[in-house]
Amino acid sequence: MIELRDVKKAFGTKVVLNGVTCKIPNGKTTCIIGRSGCGKSVLLKHIVGLLRADSGVVCIYGRELESMTKDDLFTMRQSIGYVFQGAALFDSLSVFENVVIGLVEHGVSDKELLADEGRRVLSAVGLLPDYSQKGTADYEREFSILASKRPSDLSGGMRKRVGVARALVGKPAYIFYDEPTTGLDPVTSQQIDDLLKHVAMSLDVTSVVITHDMFSVYNIADHVIMLHEGKVQFDGTVEQLRASTDPVVAEFLERFEHTPTL
Repeated sequence: MIELRDVKKAFGTKVVLNGVTCKIPNGKTTCIIGRSGCGKSVLLKHIVGLLRADSGVVCIYGRELESMTKDDLFTMRQSIGYVFQGAALFDSLSVFENVVIGLVEHGVSDKELLADEGRRVLSAVGLLPDYSQKGTADYEREFSILASKRPSDLSGGMRKRVGVARALVGKPAYIFYDEPTTGLDPVTSQQIDDLLKHVAMSLDVTSVVITHDMFSVYNIADHVIMLHEGKVQFDGTVEQLRASTDPVVAEFLERFEHTPTL
């Protein structure tokens, strides 16, 4: 379980996190919502150790990040996959190279090992047939065609899927998604939501999703945390969120549920 206790963070005179206390349960999909600038991305950066709190405690696997050495943080981050907004693929690399870049950077050079991991994760996100079909002529032909494509050859939804595939490399325990449906049409957004649910259930990972898309929240979330002015305004289930009488929560839902979808 990931736990934050009274976490505070300021940049100069701007207070971003002002005493955040919450838990992210294992094996669930937690959506973090709130207005732009409320601290959602800063919160995620604290969890992965990219930022250190001014005060308070961040725990993962029961250990405080503040007490971890660089080697400890490196090991901990290997258990986390991160899907960036817009997928953040490298245009100069092929799909395959984008997917396995983390393994290559960590010194893995065995071509067959890299290829097999590429097959596994690209199958997991639905860009290839079932992984059990690997080795067959049809499967290997589809893998070869997809692996050699560039990000510019892919649709927005396919790029998102490749970004998720890259995050699945190494079988992480946690996956963090930063606005996974931003900029997508409603049909593709639904497909990405379905993918996130499939990944969470079939691969038994803990998912943390930053999103403004309340339709996605209602579709995929087991647990919701709402930040407001640097604090936790709401922490509970989707059903509890919808039933909340908190005026801040009600205003947020009213505004964002009626925001037109691109």
